[in-house]
Amino acid sequence: MSSELQPPSPSESGDQKPVKPSPAKAPGLLRSSSVVGSMTMLSRVLGLVRDMVIARYFGAGAGADAFFVAFKIPNFLRRLFAEGAFSQAFVPVLSSYREKQDISEVKRLVDAVAGSLGLVLLAVTLVAMLGSPVLTAIFAPGFLDDEVKFGLASDMLRITFPYLLLISLTAFAGGILNSYDRFAVPAFTPVLLNLAMIAAAVFLTPVMQEPVMALAWGVFIAGALQLFFQLPFLMRLGLMPRPRVDYRHEGVSRILKLMAPALFGVSVSQINLLLDTVLASFLQTGSVSWLYYSDRLSELPLGVFGIAIGTVILPSLSRKHAAASAEQFAATLDWAVRAVLLIGVPAALALVLLAEPLIATLFHYGEVTDRDVVMSAQSLRAYSAGLLAFMLIKVLAPGFFAREDTRTPVKIGVIAMVANMAFNLALIVPLAHAGLALATALSAWLNGFLLWRGLRREGAWKSQPGWPKFLLQLAFANAVLAAVILWLNVPAAEWFAAGGVQRALDMSVIVVAGVVAYFVVLATVGVRVRHFRQPL
Repeated sequence: MSSELQPPSPSESGDQKPVKPSPAKAPGLLRSSSVVGSMTMLSRVLGLVRDMVIARYFGAGAGADAFFVAFKIPNFLRRLFAEGAFSQAFVPVLSSYREKQDISEVKRLVDAVAGSLGLVLLAVTLVAMLGSPVLTAIFAPGFLDDEVKFGLASDMLRITFPYLLLISLTAFAGGILNSYDRFAVPAFTPVLLNLAMIAAAVFLTPVMQEPVMALAWGVFIAGALQLFFQLPFLMRLGLMPRPRVDYRHEGVSRILKLMAPALFGVSVSQINLLLDTVLASFLQTGSVSWLYYSDRLSELPLGVFGIAIGTVILPSLSRKHAAASAEQFAATLDWAVRAVLLIGVPAALALVLLAEPLIATLFHYGEVTDRDVVMSAQSLRAYSAGLLAFMLIKVLAPGFFAREDTRTPVKIGVIAMVANMAFNLALIVPLAHAGLALATALSAWLNGFLLWRGLRREGAWKSQPGWPKFLLQLAFANAVLAAVILWLNVPAAEWFAAGGVQRALDMSVIVVAGVVAYFVVLATVGVRVRHFRQPL
């Protein structure tokens, strides 16, 4: 485990003063992104194990559909408020305070935000728990005709919704740690969610009257574990909050002003995914689960690389904007886009070419049928078409938020959301659940393009030297990757017929061969690690 997970020693930080790393010793963007990516990879791998366990126990039936809705509602709001609007508003303001104010002012800001945020979240949680049937009807109206699914989803939502309160406070703590370049701790925290849900599925399912309810309790337990895990690290930084409600605090006012429009900014893709769930609830049983399993696979490279890079560059961009370093700001954005292309293009290509084999290897056990694999593969290919766009959104949106401009991403987000609904209506009839996934991908490309165009027009992103050569190198390496995958892959029927161990071995061979071929070709044509070194 990374040494960054260990709290700093008292000699590095006392109980009262936060650690302020020396610029000379501050880790670079590549190293910090690697740390976050490594921790996120561990979390995502365990997330796939979690989904394999859920698939084995519950398949794609009514219970699984109900749980995915009950989990998706607070999880969606978490991404919208905690990781979306709140984090993108809080980190730039905190970074500005860190750059321009003394430690006492930083501490007062942290205390005021903790109290103000906590009070709102508590009220929202209580109202949602009391009105869980109403929320279920809003987010999954197709369940109204099925008493079993509707009842299960409503009951589980009462248990899962407090996760929003707990994980939002966790995101608040993580925002503080990220602002002080403590990236590993918040990146490791999601591992606890996966461990808790795996344990709940294995150990609580046999003793529950309704087995699928075990998953809901696993979500609740995970939220508490994630929050309490981060508190010791805040203590060691000297920034353990003492909550006080103060909406008149200058920093809180700035955050609230930035949050209002940011609700649509970077979280538009999540809104689109939720709309997919609403429409999928009207389709045949299994549609919600097929979309969930395929979305989980497409989220792996998005989380490991796209979100990791976006997490690292936001505080860096915020500090560079506060220091009026426009050239470094533009160079950091350009670096982030190249890094995303380096990983996002081959990831999307591999998911398209290996859709059935990947889903069969991970989920084709227990209650999951051959048909479930085929249907999930259809939506996985559609999501994969937009994977690069999803990743670009994660690194382009911070270019606006770091400059405390949340209005522009809002306008772009609204355009993308309207386009997504139009695409949904056009594609759901001919392509069913896969049409919903493809609509999300198309709207993501529109969103990403408009963000890039806006940054370019404002001069925040400027093309750095070497782009034509880099694109040619990237195209050649991906052509070789595709050739290796097509050479080693076999028809889907053979993956279905193979045992779990054989599937895992065959997939490991393809993945290792593809990764080695890709990076060997990149090295051969002149791409080097030093080309991606960038100071924080």
